[in-house]
Amino acid sequence: MQSTVTMLSAAFAISAAAFATAWAQSRIGPAAAAALTEKRELTGPSLIMLAIPETILILGFVIAFMILRH
Repeated sequence: MQSTVTMLSAAFAISAAAFATAWAQSRIGPAAAAALTEKRELTGPSLIMLAIPETILILGFVIAFMILRH
């Protein structure tokens, strides 16, 4: 049985990563849309820049999993 502190730590790890990802994508999305209206060749880099913050969320999930498995 997991202790309350362990469960709260895992919840904080995933929620902090989710908020960081949401904040980053809220800044990148409009900038990418504005750039794509002027230059269509920026589609690839725009998609990559939108995908990079998702790795923060995946890392938060891995950390939460490691906290719960400890």
